[in-house]
Amino acid sequence: MKIEIDSGSGFCFGVTTAIQKAEEELAKGNTLYCLGDIVHNGMECERLRNMGLITIDHEEMARLHDVTVLLRAHGEPPETYELARRNHIEIIDATCPVVLQLQKRIKKQYETGAGQIVIFGKKGHAEVLGLVGQTHSDAIVIESFEEVKKLDFSRDIYLYSQTTKSLDEFHRIIEYIQQHISSSATFKSFDTICRSVANRMPNISQFAARHDLILFVCGRKSSNGRVLFNECRRVNANTHLIEGPEEIDAAWLDGINTVGICGATSTPKWLMEQCQEKIRQIR
Repeated sequence: MKIEIDSGSGFCFGVTTAIQKAEEELAKGNTLYCLGDIVHNGMECERLRNMGLITIDHEEMARLHDVTVLLRAHGEPPETYELARRNHIEIIDATCPVVLQLQKRIKKQYETGAGQIVIFGKKGHAEVLGLVGQTHSDAIVIESFEEVKKLDFSRDIYLYSQTTKSLDEFHRIIEYIQQHISSSATFKSFDTICRSVANRMPNISQFAARHDLILFVCGRKSSNGRVLFNECRRVNANTHLIEGPEEIDAAWLDGINTVGICGATSTPKWLMEQCQEKIRQIR
């Protein structure tokens, strides 16, 4: 049986940088807190927890003073930085540069005071909360194409996207707004989808098409992972989402000649390699 790990899968630049910063601080023997899961992958979070990383939420951070807190790649709203200042918390800022630039663009647009700022993204997602925070929570979040119909097309619309959303769906939303916006209103869209993520879509489609079975390794919290998994399944119906090697069902391998293993921007390479080894043990 041929088993191939997708060379294009694995951590994106932002996640890699955040994990490196955490490892460097922990290697010094210092206590380090991380605001939220550093990556949407339970097994990688467990690895770092064993190294000493302490994951906290916003309520827990509010009770801390004179400590060091890492902000993950997803970014944070201004209120988090203000809290850190008040509580004398040292921030290690691992916000992805792509996300940071998007935050600045949204904040600048909001400060002009014009129109509706609309963000195509997952409600409650860490990155989206950071983006909405640039607007004092005034931005409108739409999760899917269907929700675009709820916008007020008589007013100006400035459309942005969470960096890991589907490029195709974003373009559908743009076309709909263009068709329905009032002639007296302004519409501007800003393609803020990360290309290192967006480019994975055509690549992973080709990868999924050339194997009998696809194992998509991903934490079930991953927004990006869900998009890529659905694309794999669209191309290859024999696609299974698993979080780790223990979820591999031996029955899936019956009559299979080639297995492709791939994952999200939050999936570590070592975890895909463990899945490869598990298949070898079964067969």
